[in-house]
Amino acid sequence: MKQYYLAVDIGASSGRHILARIEDGKICLEEIYRFENGMKEKDGHLCWDLQKLFSEIVNGMAVCRKIGKIPVSMGIDTWAVDYVLLDQDGQVLGNTYGYRDHRTAGMDDKVAALIDPKELYRRTGIQKQIFNTIYQLMAVKEQEPQRMEEAEQLLLIPDYFAYLLTGVKKTEYTNATTTQLVSPVTKDWDYELIEMLGYKKSLFGPITMAGTEVGMLKEEIAERVGFNLEVVQAATHDTASAVLAVPAKGEDFLYISSGTWSLMGVEQREANCSEESRQSNLTNEGGYEYRYRFLKNIMGLWMIQSVRHEWNDVYSFAEICAQAEECREFPSRVDVNDPVFLAPASMIQAIQSYCGQTGQPIPHSVGEIATVIYQSLAESYGKTVKEIEALTGRHYDSINIVGGGSNAGYLNQLTAQYTGKTVYSGPTEATAIGNLAVQMIRAGEVRSLEEARTMIFDSFDIGCFRQKEENTDYFEREEGEQS
Repeated sequence: MKQYYLAVDIGASSGRHILARIEDGKICLEEIYRFENGMKEKDGHLCWDLQKLFSEIVNGMAVCRKIGKIPVSMGIDTWAVDYVLLDQDGQVLGNTYGYRDHRTAGMDDKVAALIDPKELYRRTGIQKQIFNTIYQLMAVKEQEPQRMEEAEQLLLIPDYFAYLLTGVKKTEYTNATTTQLVSPVTKDWDYELIEMLGYKKSLFGPITMAGTEVGMLKEEIAERVGFNLEVVQAATHDTASAVLAVPAKGEDFLYISSGTWSLMGVEQREANCSEESRQSNLTNEGGYEYRYRFLKNIMGLWMIQSVRHEWNDVYSFAEICAQAEECREFPSRVDVNDPVFLAPASMIQAIQSYCGQTGQPIPHSVGEIATVIYQSLAESYGKTVKEIEALTGRHYDSINIVGGGSNAGYLNQLTAQYTGKTVYSGPTEATAIGNLAVQMIRAGEVRSLEEARTMIFDSFDIGCFRQKEENTDYFEREEGEQS
């Protein structure tokens, strides 16, 4: 009898329910439900509609009963850093702010007044990002002190959804590390740091590893969906799940989890909390089985997604890539990690203003704007590769690109050009696959992460891009196996 597993993969713009089974040694996927997501303005702030999202989670689960494919377990993954504060009755206090909200402006200075940034990095190994939970909580402390006082517990977004399903509150490790409040030494909350910052230590419950059972569905949820199952903690940070699904052999590989953000790095057994690493703005996010994702958070395809919306979505991504390739000689570049691109009113205007202020030609056409974004991204990848190789003392021959961005052939080829590496692309559904792999390992159908990665390589098409001579077609692509 086929055994099904369910991944609920929620990104910043959409969510999906994906069922999986193992058949003839390969993982077979089936998307059964999809819904929209996005931050909405509320009371002058960018917020998430968690009630709507949870309703969509339950609606998608009910589809399993309709199609007669009942999973034995499910896991939820989402973006990182955002959270809810719960009162003594388990109810959400106030708005659930999105990471692009402006309320954290200046909170880094407030934190720095309490702990030196060098010491903060030494203690946590986490890259400074103004939207990290550490700064979001400082905004609560400064701007909404009563809410901080009323709060009884903090749960990150996927942990909160698991709580709504089961009534059990647990905090999963991979996402917890992105708060910048977890010690890479103890693998637990840094309670001394938390106290130093003036946050309530009681907010932070025990941390458990991906693969841990949360619980069975609450009776009322089971009745709504028509079945019961085990809710399992996936690697709840979507990037942690995506890295789980990198189809590489061994542990010595470079990856880019390519989507709204580009997360570029390597997998390590120990965190690198050195001052050199801090200066390079790399981070040590938690991974499966207490591995570390030593990576840089790069703006990613958010920029191309934003300009596409400004063009009223009349162009497909393939058409945008084709026009970008036609304008590949356009010379302007931007720093994709500049804060001006985080949440501008107009991404097109932000790009044009940046080019104008830096004395570069201003892009106007679709192709010019797109090639500025794609080439700037690839240039950032090239710089990051050099930083990672210098900090790890290793040389990497190839890069594995997983996630939705692995379909961007033009960007993949540019990445090969700027890095000088062989680029392997796929699988596209890496985040959901990593989520599912944790469940399969827990169930005993897959024995280890290494076996899961081999199975993933055998189950999905993997593209290959290599550095080419000048004036050759950037879209030339070959199929090939990794060495």
